[in-house]
Amino acid sequence: MQNVSGEKLEKLRETLRSYGSCVVAYSGGVDSVFLAYVAREVLGNKSLAAIADSASLPRRELQEALEIAVKFSIPVRVVNTKEFDNESYLANPNNRCYFCKHELFTELEPLARNEKFAVIAYGENASDIGDFRPGAKAAKEFQVRAPLKDVGLTKAEIRELSAQLGLPTADKPQMACLSSRIPYGENVTPEKLLMIENAENVLRDLGFYDVRVRHHEMGLKVDQTSAVKPESRAQLARIELGITEIVKLLENETFLRVAEAFKKIGYAHVTLDLQGYRRGSTNEAVIQFKTR
Repeated sequence: MQNVSGEKLEKLRETLRSYGSCVVAYSGGVDSVFLAYVAREVLGNKSLAAIADSASLPRRELQEALEIAVKFSIPVRVVNTKEFDNESYLANPNNRCYFCKHELFTELEPLARNEKFAVIAYGENASDIGDFRPGAKAAKEFQVRAPLKDVGLTKAEIRELSAQLGLPTADKPQMACLSSRIPYGENVTPEKLLMIENAENVLRDLGFYDVRVRHHEMGLKVDQTSAVKPESRAQLARIELGITEIVKLLENETFLRVAEAFKKIGYAHVTLDLQGYRRGSTNEAVIQFKTR
């Protein structure tokens, strides 16, 4: 396929080659796997994929990302990030991603400097233009490159090229950190993220593809003696699924099995979002406010 996307792939190779050496911020998602693969193809051991590990990364995602790196001989390093030590991150403002990316690049900058990597790159692509992406501000501050965006590669083109290269992420569903499941203004905690991770695992184990479990805090919990526990709030899970998958949840009483499993995880209420999964739904209120 030496069409438009093929030409962009060649431009990407040229761009990466011009770096001389590169650390790729790696997550195991569609964009970062593609970028890390092409960087390894062009730069060999002068490239390094660095994956940030914290409570916001599901354990399955970490394991899969490392397995992909091994399978395709991509040099990889696990970097423990400390965004959960940052009160600004935990407060979950609408620019939470800025603090996450700032912490990531704070860790990657000395790694790149000490090991003589000339450039840090991450997987922002041309389809991300116009979306609300506070992480891009942090990337600019650290002079982190976005070669996929620079050569004009869209998400669809990256998926197409990934399939041609035999990458298993070609048809991987959209992913984001677990903290993105919590509405802005509600505190992020490792305990909430573990609940979300376990709940999404339930749905994926049942064969659902596009999955988000949005975590909401409700009113105060009341125990069996009707005594209010002010330190504890009831948790509600709002399930988002791909539109075509909603019927599957409602068939064969699957929804009852899911509700029972979620209750065991700790959710007092389990709901289904009838609009289905859509990318960046947490950002919808932010974007509407900015365009008023």
